[in-house]
Amino acid sequence: MKTISLSEREVREAVSMSEAIDAVRRGFIGLSGGDFEMPTRTALRDGQFLVMSAHHRPTESAMIKTLSLNFSRVPAIAGTVVWSTLDRLDHLIADAGAVTTLRTGAAVGVATDLLAPADADRLTLIGAGGQAPDQVRAVHTVRPLRRLTIVDTNTERAEALANTLQGELGGTEIRTATDPASAVGDAHIVCCATPATSPLFPESALPAQVHVNAIGAFRPTMRELPDELLATSTVIIDELDAILEESGEIIHALQTGAISQDDLTELGAALTAAPADRGKRTVFKTVGVAMQDWAIARLLADKFLD
Repeated sequence: MKTISLSEREVREAVSMSEAIDAVRRGFIGLSGGDFEMPTRTALRDGQFLVMSAHHRPTESAMIKTLSLNFSRVPAIAGTVVWSTLDRLDHLIADAGAVTTLRTGAAVGVATDLLAPADADRLTLIGAGGQAPDQVRAVHTVRPLRRLTIVDTNTERAEALANTLQGELGGTEIRTATDPASAVGDAHIVCCATPATSPLFPESALPAQVHVNAIGAFRPTMRELPDELLATSTVIIDELDAILEESGEIIHALQTGAISQDDLTELGAALTAAPADRGKRTVFKTVGVAMQDWAIARLLADKFLD
């Protein structure tokens, strides 16, 4: 028996964003088709400790992730992803922070590729924390960016992210800003990656046609999007049970009557059949599900376990 342990750097070097997007896309289709046994994650201390697991029936493989989350430290995510199968004794352990940011970015890449206009090339990113770089990388992979606006109340953090991404994005124009409402006005794509507890901008601040990804709010007490946006958009979610348990904006919109469960379409289903069109605006809301971690862990296992 052998156990392979991978650091953040090793995970990054092993899996490209395009590989991650393809793997997570296949995973969402498999999730929709019933390939996974996937309990809703366990959240302790209001989400500061998380345990997630997924079993892929066709390959008899499983992934378990445990992590702690603290936005006041760097990195905010710390923990492990463990991969195993029934047919062998070998295990793979990978850094949970790298896997989590990569798989969250990949899900946004899948949704953006499906929902954003083919010529979309202006991204406004709200939040310059640990999840932010992979949000940009994922969108840029499926919609090469001509312009990126990074919004954060901490201007030094926004500038630091801009400097980090400049070398990766080639000729993309990169700006920074502090006010989300003014920064989304001419965006083609908006990515929200914050721990906000109230909407980041009013619905009226957005252009008539835009695709919005919201990944930051993962507890019922958190919200990034206004009810009015959800009520007038085609809303795609990662997985219904997880969303009803954890997504503050969806829970709030359901409680106020702005939307109903019938207005929500899971991403796996949308990938195989076009979702109902509710206007020119589209929203992808994700709280993150264990299948995504399984998808990245499987890529790593294929590369490192002989």
